Amino acid sequence: MRLSILFFLLCFQFIAAQPDQVFNDYKTPEEKKWVDSLYNELSFEEKVGQLFMVAAYSNKDAAHIKTIDKLIAENKIGGLIFFQGGPVRQAKLTNRYQAESKIPLFIGIDAEWGLSMRLDSTYRYPWNMTLGAVQDMSLIETMGEQMGIQSNRMGIHFNFAPVLDVNTNPLNPIIGNRSFGEDKINVTERALAMMRGVQSQGVYATGKHFPGHGDTATDSHYALPYLSFTKDRLESIEFYPYRKLFNEGLASIMVAHLNVPSIEPTPNYPTSLSYNVVTNIVQNELGFKGLIFTDALNMKAASSFMQPGDIDLEAFLAGNDVLLFTENVPVAVERLREAYDESCILSEERLAYSVKKILAYKHRAGLNNYKPIKLDNLYNDLNAHEFEDLNYKLYENAVTVLKNKQEIIPIANLEDEKIAYVKMGDDDGSDYLTTLQKYTAITEVNEETLELLMEELKSYSTVIIGFHKADGAWKNHDFTQKELTWLDAIAKRKRVILTVFAKPYALMPIKDFSAIEGLVLAYQNNTIAQTVAAEVVFGALGAKGKIPVSINNAFTVNDGIATEELGRMGFTTPHNVGMSAAMLTNIDLIAQRAINEKMTPGLQVLVARKGKVFYQKSFGYHTYEEDMPVKNTDIYDVASLTKILSTLPNLMQLYDKGEIKQDTKLGKMLREFSRTDKKNITLHDMLLHQARFQPWMPFYKATLDSTNHPDSLYYRKTYSTAFPYQVAENLYIRKDYPDTIIARIAESKLLPKKEYKYSDFTFILLKKYLENKTGKSLDVLSEEAFYKPLGASYTTYNPLRKFDMSIIPPTEIDNYFRYQVIQGYVHDMGAAMEDGVGGHAGIFSNSMDVAKIMQLYLNKGTYGGKRYFSEKTFNTFNTCYACKDGNRRGLGLDKPQRDKPGPTCDCVSYSSFGHTGFTGTMAWADPESGIVYIFLSNRTYPEAGENRLSRNNIREDIQKIIQESILEDELPSGNVSNTATLNK
Repeated sequence: MRLSILFFLLCFQFIAAQPDQVFNDYKTPEEKKWVDSLYNELSFEEKVGQLFMVAAYSNKDAAHIKTIDKLIAENKIGGLIFFQGGPVRQAKLTNRYQAESKIPLFIGIDAEWGLSMRLDSTYRYPWNMTLGAVQDMSLIETMGEQMGIQSNRMGIHFNFAPVLDVNTNPLNPIIGNRSFGEDKINVTERALAMMRGVQSQGVYATGKHFPGHGDTATDSHYALPYLSFTKDRLESIEFYPYRKLFNEGLASIMVAHLNVPSIEPTPNYPTSLSYNVVTNIVQNELGFKGLIFTDALNMKAASSFMQPGDIDLEAFLAGNDVLLFTENVPVAVERLREAYDESCILSEERLAYSVKKILAYKHRAGLNNYKPIKLDNLYNDLNAHEFEDLNYKLYENAVTVLKNKQEIIPIANLEDEKIAYVKMGDDDGSDYLTTLQKYTAITEVNEETLELLMEELKSYSTVIIGFHKADGAWKNHDFTQKELTWLDAIAKRKRVILTVFAKPYALMPIKDFSAIEGLVLAYQNNTIAQTVAAEVVFGALGAKGKIPVSINNAFTVNDGIATEELGRMGFTTPHNVGMSAAMLTNIDLIAQRAINEKMTPGLQVLVARKGKVFYQKSFGYHTYEEDMPVKNTDIYDVASLTKILSTLPNLMQLYDKGEIKQDTKLGKMLREFSRTDKKNITLHDMLLHQARFQPWMPFYKATLDSTNHPDSLYYRKTYSTAFPYQVAENLYIRKDYPDTIIARIAESKLLPKKEYKYSDFTFILLKKYLENKTGKSLDVLSEEAFYKPLGASYTTYNPLRKFDMSIIPPTEIDNYFRYQVIQGYVHDMGAAMEDGVGGHAGIFSNSMDVAKIMQLYLNKGTYGGKRYFSEKTFNTFNTCYACKDGNRRGLGLDKPQRDKPGPTCDCVSYSSFGHTGFTGTMAWADPESGIVYIFLSNRTYPEAGENRLSRNNIREDIQKIIQESILEDELPSGNVSNTATLNK
């Protein structure tokens, strides 16, 4: 009797300490009706089962699946938290498990940076620490929306994010990159944005890890972290994000396993099991009404404290609603039943409060009308282009410049630079180097010893160091002692830009940053981060990010230097510049058709818009032997594109200076013509191809012998001062023959009528004029005036003098003049006879370099922060002066056809311009759409006869696809083919 009275008194004290709550937070009458009706039908086991969310995997064996089946069938569990696996496998299992459950299951996932945190073949967003550098909250909210969309597609109701931990401890072994940073306001702003985005899609966000795991030195997966903070400190920092998100409608939180004596005085007692923490603080003081999850109950910080079952009961009595990752559900259910049946510890009211809350949230998630996951197109839906679009924007806003001594970033005057790249770290940096090399010539230097490295670096003006660490949130990102030594040595002797593709804390071992001129923090080591960092270094983008944590005494949270944009071409996704990614896939089909039907062995296609390259691909091989695939860096003989890539821009500079005018006459330009019938031909008519010149002259035929082979009168097999100009391998022409070409043009007959007739003569003569005027050969002139400052390092005459033959597809098997495979030597016979340097042909380049020059035109004379000629001059050259007479040409620039066949798809604006080339090339730009389109090929291999590429309209059809890919809201107003005003 005495024991019964004592037990009664203990029960009374327990009940008095834990007043029962009644769940009545229903959103609609329908919700209340559904919950009450369902709850009243449930047995005790079914009610208790709703409290458990069990770990499930889609990469485990049949035994694991049967274990989950059993828990659903026998223990009536209420939810699953999925971990590692794949999306299709998980979706199938979700459908299976849901079909087995009387009450639809809650499905949760830890996906702090997207589903890829747990699932393969899904989209990977930046870590929270990377997002901490982003200043535009709308981007983070959009990321949350996309995460919600992906969760919905996978039948997931809870994403255990955002992380609300304020990471004030740089040595934190488990939070770190999972946190938005060390500043409570920054963390709160970003977490709130992510929460809004996720919950806007009907998916529940879960703030974690209450009361705050950011200032710990212990991983709670393995031991119980100790926090010595006062309650005031917790209120000031750790609780701050929770208060804000609670007020904004956060659906749920997760309580961590932490030892915090200031809020739970019981020694070594986890906060997740503390009634004072979960009920008194979270619910009563902070007023949180949403679902409360424990952190995983199998973690050593909790499981070491109590046995399975006891820990579950303790966690529930503390005030948690959902018991996550329970180690032994049957034992836990039994322990809860004992507490319910055999004592006064667990009341019906306490059970009803959490179970009804769980059921209400299931109703809000639509589980009262559950539908299975549709498996069709699941992979594509989870990897939609919108996700890549956003990821580019996130990294564009995250990359942070922390040092910029003497404004070394962006690298501006490329003509004055010789740049080396040195890789550090243990992960791949090839995307960074490849993107850097799209801006200018950069040499990777890799030596075994520091002494050899420093010797090799002597001749370089700037060294870019890329520190690349594996893109894992918990992996070691530290510099090795060797790397620190080498970094210090390089920085003290060279101008250095250090780019760190690792978490910010990787910078902490660097004690002195004074010798480093430029410091870029890219946060992660992936393709997009590497691409964007290179864009910042060269000014295609300005840096916008701010570091979310402090680094020793060197950098403080929110440090970040805004850098200048120089207007160089950058890189992005199609949709980010108003293009349809889906439509653009048709380019691949057309290009592959050209390869399959042997219209050309290989080709390159590049498309840019608004200064951003969004499509750059190579197809096929160098030859039909298919021994060498075409790469984006390979260089093609671009044939007549030479006219607008070399001769014309140099002429425009002279025109800009007033040194030549449209009415300047040929007789004044070249003395060889001063006494000919061509002396009064104006530059205007020459550039419009209406100077009455002959279309073409086979200059080489006069140099062949009776067997139609090179005549020894004109050629030698070896170089000499008398025969210095190389026509092909082991074939050199007489020094005076280029003058003979000019003489033959001077002697040629004029056509009887002044009308449009395309002729190479204009540009052959303009080469001579430019060289006479400047005292420099055209190849040197173009290199100095344009290619070096533009960073067009792959653009050149006579490429074999700079590059290996392996990157140059052959253009023809010549069986009429040089009798050999023409590879690395200009295909055009006349240009070959001018030592490979023609005003009309001779340039070799790749799609990226050609695009830079076309973008220069599109910018009307500017590129990379430099002005090469005036806008007025460009407009003068891009005018169609004789359209009314049937001549579509501008001054040297080709223009779209109007009433007869021409070079374009007949779907670009009249203000567009460009040129095509005999070898199967095309470069076109449209000011109205902002599009640059480059097509390069060697359709002339193995023989140049029938131009099937042209006959099948391959270049034009691709251009049409590009135009059709412009999204409707991006189209210029009016008919693009009739918007340009004709010159009257």
